Order: sequence, then structure tokens, then C-alpha cells
Amino acid sequence: MGDRLQGKVALITGGTSGIGEATAELFVREGAQVVITGRSEEKGAGIAARLGANAAYVRADVTRESDIAASVDATVERFGRLDVMFNNAASGTRTSVDSITSEEIDEGVHLLLSSVVLGMRYAVEPMKASGGGSIINNSSIAALRYGQGDLLYGALKAAVTHYSKMAGVELGPLGIRVNVISPGAIATPIFWGGSERANTMSDEENAAMLEKLKGNLAKGTTLPMSGLASDIAEAALYLGSDAARFVNCHDLVVDGGRTSLFNQTGSPL
Repeated sequence: MGDRLQGKVALITGGTSGIGEATAELFVREGAQVVITGRSEEKGAGIAARLGANAAYVRADVTRESDIAASVDATVERFGRLDVMFNNAASGTRTSVDSITSEEIDEGVHLLLSSVVLGMRYAVEPMKASGGGSIINNSSIAALRYGQGDLLYGALKAAVTHYSKMAGVELGPLGIRVNVISPGAIATPIFWGGSERANTMSDEENAAMLEKLKGNLAKGTTLPMSGLASDIAEAALYLGSDAARFVNCHDLVVDGGRTSLFNQTGSPL
């Protein structure tokens, strides 16, 4: 057990699998009280029960503004404050320039951009009441390089990064830091259909997919390994803690050097 987040309350969206789940586990170990959100009630409730009294699950769909607002309210009601907001929930998109539809655009905007913008919006007041806080938004190296996601995904993640930096300028005087994490190719269920598909597969099937993915992703970094959800959780821990008290408007790239390489396109599976 550590104490880097002792006394802090965190809200993590998309906390029922992958990066969100790993971050919730680490935050609790480091002394935080944590609320996780997601659409899978069985998975979310199970994670919260495993993490103990300092964790709670709130069902929320981040494409719905009312759910975002309600999850912030529930966090304050349960633990009395909000110090760290990790807008993590996301999924990949599958679009192409010559066939993209308005429905695909709307779905992508609501899931990847509006969820972050509104998550920040509802986090501000409780953070002001606590004298400040840390907002962390999960972006992607797709915002920085071609071929790390489709064009819509990359464009929306670029918007997340830029909006976060500009919001940090406005919120900094209130003691609210806003930073971004841009993961590289991290071995999580997003590569084989996201948390919803992973929840329909057995533990053995998910483990086999993960091992295959780790081997393939390791070929696309400057290090002899693939990135794991725990690597992004460690980055979120730093940005959420007082160790990052002077870090604001920053994009923390955690990609094993992938963005320094070329020809890193195509499916890792």
C-alpha cells in the first residue's frame, strides 16, 4: 500500500476494463477513494467489491450528458469531494473518408470528444469547492501520427488534446490542472472489440488474445516489450498526485517510442 493519493477522491470513466480498471486498482492501492463508471453493471460491481470499501461503481454511459453529471454527483455524495477526474472511456472507430456517415460522426463525437468536454465541465464545481484538482484526459498517439487509428478517431483525439491544453489555461488559476495522456499501442481489449466483446468472452479466451497482442505490439516499439494498461495507470497516478503539482496543459506520451518509428500501421492482431 502507498500513500501518493492519500485523502483524494477520484472518478474514472470506462473503469470496468483495461486502462480504467488498472488505474482504479492502482489509485486504491495508493490511498484514494475511487468511483468507476461503465455500462457493464456486473463487471463494475465486481471490481468495486474486489477493491473494497474505498471503491464504488456507478453505471454510466458517457455518451449521455445526464449520466456524466449523475456520476459526478454520486462521487461527491459517496466520498464528499472530487480531486481527480480521469476521462478515460473510449473505443475505436471504423470509418473511411469516402464512406463515412453522419451517424458515425455523431457517435464518434459523443463517445470520444463530448464525453471528455462534459466530464471536465461537471468536474469543475466540486473541484473548486475542494480548492483545486487534477483532470486527466485520455487521448492517443493517433492524435500525433497517421496510421495509429482511423482518421475520425485521430482527429477527435487531436481535439481532446488541444481542448485539454486550452482548458488548462483557463482552469489553472482555480488550482485545477488539466493534462492529457497519449498512450501508444497498449495491450487492452480495445483491439479485439472493446470491453463489451471482452465481457462476452471467457477468461481463457481473453488471456489468449492478450498474449497474442502483447507479442505483436512489442514489434512496434523501440523497447523489447508491449505497453500494458498498468503503464498508463502509472502515468495517471503521477498526474493525479501532488508530485505533478506544477504540471499543467501537458500531453504525456506513453508509447515506448512508437511515435519515433515509421511504418507502424496495420492491425496488431
